[in-house]
Amino acid sequence: MSLKLGKTLDRNYNLRIHFLDSFYDVGVFFNKKSSFVLFNIKSDLSNTNNAKIKMFKNLESSQFCDIFINLHNYTNSNLDIRNQFKNIKEEYNNEINYLFNETINLTKVEVNDKTIFDFLTIYGLTINDISNEFIFIIAERAYINRNLNKKVVRTTAMQIATTNSLNILNDYSNELKNHTKIIKPINKSNEVIKFD
Repeated sequence: MSLKLGKTLDRNYNLRIHFLDSFYDVGVFFNKKSSFVLFNIKSDLSNTNNAKIKMFKNLESSQFCDIFINLHNYTNSNLDIRNQFKNIKEEYNNEINYLFNETINLTKVEVNDKTIFDFLTIYGLTINDISNEFIFIIAERAYINRNLNKKVVRTTAMQIATTNSLNILNDYSNELKNHTKIIKPINKSNEVIKFD
């Protein structure tokens, strides 16, 4: 059964990703006139029972992002960013690795003497200890809405993981919960330090 896109999606960027002992063909579908992104996936694996695939329209609901990734949100009169991939949290820089980081510039637009780009960026991340069993793909779509004169950035993600790698992800989550300390600010506003 083939995927029928209609008018909603009119572009496709394909990736071939190594997983376990075979490959996944991942299609990133998008429209040149909107911020909508959708994944399509096909496998060469003869036995896909060990792989679990999840898609996230809201990256805040992803356990991987919650543990390892800083997200960026910002809104003003000409910019609307929601859940943009900012970076890997500093404490996990040695545990998370980029598999790929690709940007496709689609359009260059001049707005108020500034040059801005309409683009699609795709990040592939993994946990080093289980790199053959876990892949997290983030697709970020930056679209220039010419009617509103606004740049809109939306991000979606897909996770391919084995049961073993999901258990390790749960271990990271439990470790994070057990070692998070609540620090209460000390209010000493009534104390004044004087310099002579």
